[in-house]
Amino acid sequence: MRKFFRDDAVVLRTYKLGEADSIVSCFGRKTGRFRAVAKGLRRTSSKFGARLAPFGHVDLQLIEGRSGLHTVTQAVGMHLNGGVISSDWSRYTSACSIAEAVERLVPEDNEPEVELFQLTLGAFRALAETDLPGPLVLDSYLLRGMKTAGWSPELTNCATCGGEGEHRAFSVPAGGAVCSDCRPPGSSIPSAPAVALMRALDQGQWADVVDTGVRERNEAAGLIAAHFQWHSQRPLHTLTYVPR
Repeated sequence: MRKFFRDDAVVLRTYKLGEADSIVSCFGRKTGRFRAVAKGLRRTSSKFGARLAPFGHVDLQLIEGRSGLHTVTQAVGMHLNGGVISSDWSRYTSACSIAEAVERLVPEDNEPEVELFQLTLGAFRALAETDLPGPLVLDSYLLRGMKTAGWSPELTNCATCGGEGEHRAFSVPAGGAVCSDCRPPGSSIPSAPAVALMRALDQGQWADVVDTGVRERNEAAGLIAAHFQWHSQRPLHTLTYVPR
């Protein structure tokens, strides 16, 4: 007997399957990251319409698949963010990078990651419903997503010895800020405004973020991306397209 289940999920991306079907990559509140077949999704007469477009929040009914590939039987839109996000290149590329980051942070094992789910849902809604710059929403998401995974950069105390302070040197392999005694070769010396921006992004203090300049934003973005890609051991390919 076929087993049905329901979950609300954010749509990360879709892949073509055959002439009219698609595989939908989703991040569910209860089932974690999973893939499902949406039959006829690419037909103009599809019963799903735009409800399964990337970056939207949907309530799904699915048939459980034996190999982990489920089948969507019903989709009810809750927050369909895709149209607004896709109309702006900066927001669209930032959303694509967030979706790719989810695939680095969450294994496809049907295990819930509620904190990261809420963070992802909030990021897509921020891109669709606020005036916050897309790249800053992305950088904040990466920092806070790394925190849920347990490998966020240390931004104040020494990442190696735990020494208190506001240490100037920053080492991605060492885990973030490092003191003068622990500083390894190749460490960078980021500017104080860039480090302050990273702290504000990590804590969601948007009032301290929006008035920052391009230089510190780019400097902070480079450190955040380097830290994410080093500790996830895989590049985020879509970062190349995010305008800075």
